[in-house]
Amino acid sequence: MKSKRMATWLSSAVLVLTAGFTWAAEKPIVFAVAAEPYPPFTVKGGNGQWSGFEVDLIHKLCEGMKAECQIKEVAWDGIIPSLLAKKIDVIFSSMSVTDEREKQIAFSRAYYDSLLGVAGPKGSEVEISPAGLKGKLIGVQISTVSANYLKKYYENIADLKYYDTQESANADLIAGRIDYMMADDTAIAMMVKTPEASGLAHIASVPYDPIIGRGVGAGLRKEDTALKARLDKAIGELLVSKDYDDLSQHYFGLSVSPCKRGDTPAFVSKTCDSPYQHVAQKTE
Repeated sequence: MKSKRMATWLSSAVLVLTAGFTWAAEKPIVFAVAAEPYPPFTVKGGNGQWSGFEVDLIHKLCEGMKAECQIKEVAWDGIIPSLLAKKIDVIFSSMSVTDEREKQIAFSRAYYDSLLGVAGPKGSEVEISPAGLKGKLIGVQISTVSANYLKKYYENIADLKYYDTQESANADLIAGRIDYMMADDTAIAMMVKTPEASGLAHIASVPYDPIIGRGVGAGLRKEDTALKARLDKAIGELLVSKDYDDLSQHYFGLSVSPCKRGDTPAFVSKTCDSPYQHVAQKTE
């Protein structure tokens, strides 16, 4: 059902969404995205407006919840502290659900799932193993599951270079200042399609490891149980809708819907195309 009033997006640092009805007695729900753009999930235009897969999902979720929402940009390394300090209400920025993060915050049901990948020069091959990565200079964004994975398994094997933003890592790989870069599979797939990255390719996928997490979810304060319940319901409904399928195909050309797995907060009432489907079969 179409909402009675279209959501209004303001071209300021904080974008305001009004979906469905206006709830005068309810405070706006403040969704945070990382200030560092992460195409195609979050992209900041020259006019200050945010777009991308996750921004479109926020729009749809606020329509489903009939809630007034705001989108606020926060530096990635300060996004959890901002949530705990009640400067924002929801982290919605490709944050993987991990045991370590769950010590501090709660998560919604997962709203997308993706493997980790490695980008490098087109035509090259790399084995994700100590022998394959020994001595290689690998770029990765700090405070990500990719960084955690490399630090745990390859810190004393490969030369790791940490970046504050994904864009900085992309730029160094394009310039040839690093050998490889590890990041979210879907983000790499989009990056290598850009003209400036014409000499690069997605050259390897990282085998599943528990440190990678259990899908990507929205981060919330543990005490905000009512908001979590509303968001879980809206995500569950969106995941099985045509809107989600259309957005997934538009941005990625494939489904990034999370599977119903025993080790994930995701809930999907039908079979989905998760890259970890083999893991689902083993854990259910």
